[in-house]
Amino acid sequence: VMTIALTGIASFIGAGGLGVAIYRGITTNQSALTIAGSLLIALLAITVDALFSLGERVTRISPHMKRYTIIFVSIMTIIAMGIGGWAMYCRHVKTDVIHIATKPMTEQLILGNILKELIEKKTDLTVEVTEGVGGGTSNIQPAMLSGQFDIYPEYTGTAWSAVLKRTDTYDESLFNELSQAYKEKYNFEWVGMYGFNNTYGIGVRNEIAQTYGVKTYSDLARIAPSLTLGGEYDFFGREDGYAGLQRVYGMSFKATKDMDIGLKYTAIGRDEVDAMPIFTTDGQLSIAPITVLQDDKHLYPSYMSGNVVRSEVLIAHPELRPVLESLNHTITDQEMAKMNYAVETEHQLPADVAHKFLVERNLI
Repeated sequence: VMTIALTGIASFIGAGGLGVAIYRGITTNQSALTIAGSLLIALLAITVDALFSLGERVTRISPHMKRYTIIFVSIMTIIAMGIGGWAMYCRHVKTDVIHIATKPMTEQLILGNILKELIEKKTDLTVEVTEGVGGGTSNIQPAMLSGQFDIYPEYTGTAWSAVLKRTDTYDESLFNELSQAYKEKYNFEWVGMYGFNNTYGIGVRNEIAQTYGVKTYSDLARIAPSLTLGGEYDFFGREDGYAGLQRVYGMSFKATKDMDIGLKYTAIGRDEVDAMPIFTTDGQLSIAPITVLQDDKHLYPSYMSGNVVRSEVLIAHPELRPVLESLNHTITDQEMAKMNYAVETEHQLPADVAHKFLVERNLI
């Protein structure tokens, strides 16, 4: 039973299984998927346990059955290993299959579906997407190096710090250096920069932004002593959180409130807080009464989204490059937030949201 249950964790490292449903449900805030995946794993565990119990009773009743049971189990194991080996062999010898990985985030599920449909519509290639790889970059990067994956959507700031291990703050003036390092160290290329920047930000209530003409963090710093700042618990402990705002902008708020990430937007909608940290492609931003401010002193790194692709795949399939480049500058922060909202709150399928985007952009 423990073994069956643990197989659900395989999805967290991109190995598939029933855990995919659970993880996708958690990521996209769809409890039905989470419950369905959990029930299926539980049912499978109970069924296998019942079969083993039956086998034990049979062997106790008839000792002569023990030898046949061992033979049967051995044959089934060999068959299972053969099928698994054949599947892995086919996976690697089918050169017309492009393997895409995505991180466990709503927008990554959408981007994965955008890539799949676009590539399959514009080329003769087949695309297999491994969705929601747990650990994100830390597990996808080595899988890219081994050839398990060919393409994945990444963020420039993450690549700079998590992959290249650079400690200086990234901004887009460093993109050529980032791109060159990826080519030289890993033989990877950045092809298809979507145009949106999923970075940290600060949002204030629209009423405050309009009343005081607040557009930048520096503007906010001037009126912060009369405002309440709400944020997740770790925001007030991180060096790049509240401490960073105080250090770079000299911000000092009248009061601060610790709150769960899921309550932030409700609190600002009820005027319980005046400002809060956000991610610039949060789905809730598309409907919340919030103005996102400009980080005029560049406290936070840039996290522009683009596709990391193995160079040998681009050489083997030159038709891929123009298809991926057609995605350049096609999605703004606001548009990505709306697509995230459609999946997370309206419970639309990522594939449907991706298809709508491709049609509206005349990409297919």
